[in-house]
Amino acid sequence: MDFLVDVLEFAPHKGLLTAFRHSGKSTVVGIFAACVLYVRPNTRILILSAETTLANRMVNHIRNILENHPLCVDMIPKNKKEWASGRITINRDVGIREPSVICQGIHGNITGSRADLIICDDVEVPNTCNTAQKREMLRERLRELDFILSPHGAIVYIGTPHTTDTIYRTNEQD
Repeated sequence: MDFLVDVLEFAPHKGLLTAFRHSGKSTVVGIFAACVLYVRPNTRILILSAETTLANRMVNHIRNILENHPLCVDMIPKNKKEWASGRITINRDVGIREPSVICQGIHGNITGSRADLIICDDVEVPNTCNTAQKREMLRERLRELDFILSPHGAIVYIGTPHTTDTIYRTNEQD
């Protein structure tokens, strides 16, 4: 968890967490995201995955933590209009347009979004990296995240490499 806190706190505010499949990467990062919301309730988090359904699983994990942890009781809104599939808005200052947590597939529309923390969870999977052209398209899409990230925001990449020319082996995240 110290690694994730360091990514959030210190420049360049970008980090990469890779490990084998089913090692709990997404679970740990989901807990981290819930902790960030607890400590900094105005944080806007964007979860990006290869597919929206995968990103939605991370949002559901974060929601489950917030709903079940005794310290988070006051964060849950009475009106759960924004407590829907794929998005969470906790109790926080008024005037923040974006949800607290929102998810999207890597090829979904994120134009006009803003985020303080972007979590790229399993963006490299067989159907997004099985050709050189797909890997280049994925790299290009990930470069666009700099336009969504707030000035002192952070990006965390988590996943398992699926090819020798993995996107995780580049300096694109630096």
